Amino acid sequence: MKKRLLLIAGLLAASALPAAAGSLENVRNRGELVCGVSPGVAGFSVPDEKGRWGGFDVDICRAVAAAVLGDAGKVRYTPLSPKDRFVALQTGEIDVLSRQATWTLGRDTQMGLRYVGIAYYDGQGFMVRKSQNIASAKDLNGASVCVPTGTTTELNIADYFRANGMKYEGVAFESGDQVAKAFESGRCDVFSNDVSALSAYRLKLVNPAEYVILPELISKEPLGPVVRQGDETWTSIVRWSLYAMINAEELGITAANAEEQKRTGSPEAQRLLGGNGNFGESMGLKPDWALQIVKQVGNYGEVYERNVGAGSKLGIGRGLNKLWTAGGLQYAPPAR
Repeated sequence: MKKRLLLIAGLLAASALPAAAGSLENVRNRGELVCGVSPGVAGFSVPDEKGRWGGFDVDICRAVAAAVLGDAGKVRYTPLSPKDRFVALQTGEIDVLSRQATWTLGRDTQMGLRYVGIAYYDGQGFMVRKSQNIASAKDLNGASVCVPTGTTTELNIADYFRANGMKYEGVAFESGDQVAKAFESGRCDVFSNDVSALSAYRLKLVNPAEYVILPELISKEPLGPVVRQGDETWTSIVRWSLYAMINAEELGITAANAEEQKRTGSPEAQRLLGGNGNFGESMGLKPDWALQIVKQVGNYGEVYERNVGAGSKLGIGRGLNKLWTAGGLQYAPPAR
């Protein structure tokens, strides 16, 4: 009994010790956030002619930098292939992974990683040539299908064709760009990926109007930022950086009115923006952490529309990514 009490006391004492330096301290000491992104997917993460990165996934990185460093521009972007993306996070090469990487049971429980939330609800689909006159995925029996290797895309294709009693030839390439080029050159009949990615890659084809994305979605593809397991403070920071943008849209807080909302907004708005209380303290952040996110990056709706929605070249409707109040699935816990 005495040994048991000593063991319990030792555990309690250990839990009271200050935690070893984690991602928050590393990022602050470095003075920049290192964020893993895809090598170049229009609307999500792509550098311009001057090497400046932009896109939906990039704005998630910028939001974290705004919360932690007070400056959304203090981010170093590391482009990663599907094969390398998780290893880079596991080894500490990057602080957070913000790229098209589906949240699955295995990835969340077997790799020492943590998905912090769903930034984008997606689904896998198929792109074909209009000249093929294919109206449905059920018409793809015997088709050759180009896919990126090392992704859930390959597994979903196998499941879908087997479940529907159809045959196919899988043609895998390491990168999405390689898949797009192979598809365009006629190496395969079909290009399969998340619909958001298909929309982006279609813009890269010589004649985008010659291709169509079929209406069926064959999978659930919840996409969101990923961090290493075991650093609870950092997990909370990245999670609430995303949630701050979602809550800001719901509360009518925009980049233009955030300062005013901090002073005169609803009680919920003032709590989120640091005008009433300090919810950043428990995460090691300043009271205005969420204010900086919205001022410098925007609310969720602004980020969506600017990068992939009506205000972008992709023109993807909000769909499931509408707020829950508008019939969608985007929903964030309250800041209180």
